[in-house]
Amino acid sequence: QVQLVESGGGLVQAGGSLRLSCAASGLTFSRYALGWFRQAPGKEREFVAAISWSGSSIYNTDSVKGRCTISRDNAKNTVALQMNSLKPEDTAVYYCAARPGIIVTTEAYEYDTWGQGTQVTVSS
Repeated sequence: QVQLVESGGGLVQAGGSLRLSCAASGLTFSRYALGWFRQAPGKEREFVAAISWSGSSIYNTDSVKGRCTISRDNAKNTVALQMNSLKPEDTAVYYCAARPGIIVTTEAYEYDTWGQGTQVTVSS
C-alpha cells in the first residue's frame, strides 16, 4: 500500500520557521517526483514546490521563492519543505504528493498519490 504521511505543521508567528516532512512507504521512492501543495480555507489547492527523483530539478511557486526549500532523502524515503519568514498568507493545509517518473510538474492532477495533509497556521 502506497502511503505518504506528513508531519511538522503547527502554529507559528509571522517571521518564524517550520520544517514539514513527508515519509513515504510502499513505493520505489527514488523513481518518483515529489511535490508540496497547499490549500487555504475557501481556496483551491495550489502548488508550492516540487523536486525531481534525483533532486537535480527543483521548482517553487513565486510566492515562496527565497523562503521555502524542498529537499529529499532517497535513502530515508522522505521529502521535506523548509519554510522560513512565514507570513499569515502561508496559512493552509500542506500536502505532500508523489508521481512516478522523471518529469517534475506543478499540476496537482499529475500526482497520483497524496498524503492526508498537515495544518500550518501563521499568526500575525
